[in-house]
Amino acid sequence: MKKFNIRKVLDGLTASSSSAAHSGGSRESDAVQETLQSDHFQLCKTVRHGFPYQPSSMAFDPVQKILAVGTQNGALRLFGRAGVECYCQHESGAAIIQLQFLINEGALVSALADDSIHLWNLRQKIPAILHSLKFSRERITYVHLPFQSKWLYIGTERGNIHIVNVESFTLSGYVIMWNKAIELSTKTHPGPVVHISDHPMDEGKLLIGFECGVVVLWDLKCKKADYRYTYDEAIHSVAWHHEGKQFVCSHSDGSLTTWNVRAPAKAAQIITPHGKQPKDGKKPEPCKPILKVEYKTTRAGEPFMILSGGLSYDTVGRRACLTVMHGKSTTVLEMDYPIVDFLTLCETPYPNDFQEPYAVVVLLEKDLVLIDLGQIGYPIFENPYPLTIHESPVTCCEYFADCPAELIPALYSVGSRQKRQGYSKKEWPISGGNWGQGTQSYPEIIITGHADGTIKFWDASALMLQVLYKLKTAKVFERARGKEEKPSTDIVDEDPFAIQTLSWCPESRMLCVAGVSAHVIVYRFSKQEVTTEVVQLLEVRMQCDFSDVDSPDPGGEQTPTLPTPGAASSPQETELPTQPSTGSNSSDGHRDNIPCLQVRSSPLKQSPGYQVELVIQLVWVSGEPPQQITSLAINSSNGLVVFGNSNGLGVVDYLQKTLLLNMGTSELYSPSDPYQRQPCSPRKARQLSGGISESNEGSNTTEDRCKSPTSDAKDNSFTRSRSSSVTSIERESREVISAFHFCESFPRKTDSLLSPCLLVGTTQGSVMMVALSLSPGGDSRLQQPVGISSCGTLVKLKGGILTMALLDSTGTLLPPSYEPWYDPNSSDEEKEKEKEKSRRRRPASPPSSQEGQDHQFAVLCSEKQAKVVALPSQTRIHKHNITESSFLLRADVVLMAGENCIACFCANGHIMTLSLPSLRPLLDVNYLPLTDMRIARTFCFSNLGQALYLVSPAEFQRITYSQDTCNNLQEMLSELFTPVETPEAPNRGFFKGLFGGGAQSLDREDLFGETASGKASRSLAQHIPGPGGMEGMKGAASGVVGDLARARIALDERGQKLGELDERTAAMMASADSFSKHAHDMMLKYKDKKWYQL
Repeated sequence: MKKFNIRKVLDGLTASSSSAAHSGGSRESDAVQETLQSDHFQLCKTVRHGFPYQPSSMAFDPVQKILAVGTQNGALRLFGRAGVECYCQHESGAAIIQLQFLINEGALVSALADDSIHLWNLRQKIPAILHSLKFSRERITYVHLPFQSKWLYIGTERGNIHIVNVESFTLSGYVIMWNKAIELSTKTHPGPVVHISDHPMDEGKLLIGFECGVVVLWDLKCKKADYRYTYDEAIHSVAWHHEGKQFVCSHSDGSLTTWNVRAPAKAAQIITPHGKQPKDGKKPEPCKPILKVEYKTTRAGEPFMILSGGLSYDTVGRRACLTVMHGKSTTVLEMDYPIVDFLTLCETPYPNDFQEPYAVVVLLEKDLVLIDLGQIGYPIFENPYPLTIHESPVTCCEYFADCPAELIPALYSVGSRQKRQGYSKKEWPISGGNWGQGTQSYPEIIITGHADGTIKFWDASALMLQVLYKLKTAKVFERARGKEEKPSTDIVDEDPFAIQTLSWCPESRMLCVAGVSAHVIVYRFSKQEVTTEVVQLLEVRMQCDFSDVDSPDPGGEQTPTLPTPGAASSPQETELPTQPSTGSNSSDGHRDNIPCLQVRSSPLKQSPGYQVELVIQLVWVSGEPPQQITSLAINSSNGLVVFGNSNGLGVVDYLQKTLLLNMGTSELYSPSDPYQRQPCSPRKARQLSGGISESNEGSNTTEDRCKSPTSDAKDNSFTRSRSSSVTSIERESREVISAFHFCESFPRKTDSLLSPCLLVGTTQGSVMMVALSLSPGGDSRLQQPVGISSCGTLVKLKGGILTMALLDSTGTLLPPSYEPWYDPNSSDEEKEKEKEKSRRRRPASPPSSQEGQDHQFAVLCSEKQAKVVALPSQTRIHKHNITESSFLLRADVVLMAGENCIACFCANGHIMTLSLPSLRPLLDVNYLPLTDMRIARTFCFSNLGQALYLVSPAEFQRITYSQDTCNNLQEMLSELFTPVETPEAPNRGFFKGLFGGGAQSLDREDLFGETASGKASRSLAQHIPGPGGMEGMKGAASGVVGDLARARIALDERGQKLGELDERTAAMMASADSFSKHAHDMMLKYKDKKWYQL
């Protein structure tokens, strides 16, 4: 595990870019005792979850029960039982073409496309490379390591075979040259080596397959070919029958040839499993290549022949298939994705015994499938790994550490009902390794939003990942039945239901999601199933009134409290229509009052879990499409949801189902506001050279509207104003709402009483305060209108606002108030009880402010800087310029070691933390440069030093910035290698032993050692030692528990052997005593007798 050196920063010393605190405000912050030091922080990777991106190879250890998967970018993923996973990376990043376990040895050999082979030590929690060998003159095409052998065969593109000692990773002088293996009369090169395997019954014989169709049985001792088998179609793979009398080859024309070892002249059988058999006895029509075949025998029945590929060419468009041939039956199993590789799992590791196959592991391009061969119909096993992250592309992500304890069981309870049926009843067969012994026990939840509108809740506790519950937001809308029915009101060309952003309150379990089609859905959590006859819908017109922008009306400092009779621009904003409002097309073809998606009109059956409370849709206005939502927040205590985009913000009361506020961003500024600016007209933006739009990222250019959040690197739908240097041009066009924060604070300088407030942040760096006037709880809350008034700008920062928070006078975080969860569908009595409980559990209000005394600190962080402002005086206490040359992508106020700090991720790759409230730099590590927008869209921090991001379209990388977690990481990680006894070799039987019919062993040391074969050419390959030898690496980072366990088992084995030796010695002594006694008795009996008396 790579750990990063931290640039420690002297405590109490602010960076040179930090300006001095205001002397008037420093007194308040001086009272806050900060205990966080730079020693509390260290950055390191922890675990990687998800499906291995772009897989290329696979291997299985049948004794340890561990599966290894290699990828095209050099990543190595190892899987054991559920929760046992490991990630390693080859530094070169070259594709892994083949993997071979040293079965039950805790080691693995990887062969890469850059012609290097590596030996991995798996006897430690973080595997490491022990040796590497880099070939310089030949390309590696195939490797084979026989069971319980230390000699590795390496086939090359030139057709030669080299032999490597895996203990020392040195080349043997023994080489099988292609021109000696094939017929001398052959004029053409046989092509690369595509297969190498031992004869199951004779280790002295090696079967070599060449691409051209030639197979050679090579005698290792005599250094000559015993037999040569020739077929006129290229070979893709070869498989032995366990008795060693037959083998099967798969070919490029979709045929399988079976050969008797001692009859090389002609194949014993030629079949084309998926070919149409002509009636006239001619050769069947050629099919697609059979890429791999495996031949597995059973003691009690017919053998299995399993193959991938080989379908007829007329099956165009058909999905990839795996074919299982068992006796006379042939079963074709369709896969969802193309097959990369497959392996048959067998009961024995010995190739010369009945194989007894019980399952097939199929590695697909985007999935891993296990098929049960022991049940009728070949059902699949239920996969325990979190491999469905990429089922639909991830568009947003949030991470919650230290959640309420009852949340995970509640989500698991409703999610368990969503599981598919028809899985195999057997246990998951990849069951190796042991879980970590970590003490990290707090609940962690990850929420992912996806391109198809689904939201997934994941249990991420204790460095594991398991899907808990899946919510399909698209069920709320009508689906177009075909392309011709696709509505022309879409503002994205694909994935109209994709999740843009979400807001979740863990305590109240309220969930609010915003989609790319300018829609917001509010959900409540319920354990009971309901049927909603009519989905509650609120349509909102959001637009800038351009005529009034340049000359705001003069007046007081505050805007009128809303709602007022003229506040809404259309009746749909204040009334709740039972059906979607009828849109209109004006005479010039402009769409007006039309939403982008059609809410379903039929009753909606809602399963236990998250159920729709309200749908909010932004509509087209005078031919202009609605702008995508850039920020979102929900507050259960106030019953409000707020959303913003490039046109302004809207506040909705989801209890009364009414729109409270629909205001342009410019209207939030008071006319006398020193930060007031005149926004430009947000009409269609001009297109600059190079495809850079003049408008902000949330603008309605054609380019923006045609992209979904699944677009990679340059994704314009990513709307939180996190782009490169072009932002200076873009931001001048429009100010976009970028952040919200509900709080209980002092809206104005003159206020002395706390009241509900909303902090609003924009992409221009403005932070504005909005005061909320709510009735007390109960029935009056549902009847009395909510008052809202803008209080002008609180403070201005450089760059767009990313996060906001409030601290009390002691520096403790003041989270937004919430209403504890109650089931909305429970009986009235239970509901009343829950509500009474919730009223009692509401957080107590902090003391009111006395004249001239500050009681709160507002923490504000933008893309460029952070500020701390005292409230209600609105005096700036601290300021820190975080970056000048780059910009922040993510910033969160998090809990760490009992105190709060700001965690930041910068586009230049730096991860930083700042203390609160003094903004002292505590951590600054150059970790990960921004390579694509996927990282920017998904990077998130959480409490207790946790963070994660989507490292590939299918994988999450979790990291920690906590020193404690880094120190305890070894214990928390799972263990791959567990001491297991190797199964006994198959019994040869009396007659086979007597007549030599059993397996023949070979002393490979005599053949391949330096004394017999000499030294290999030094220029052929270069040996690169790993971080340490086998003995040194076994103990490194493996933990005391693992070492003690291994030492104890070694002692047990030694003691057992010594015990057996004692028993044998005692038996021999007893036998000698008995023999001595009998001999003495015989001597006495015949002592006095003459020879003729005997």
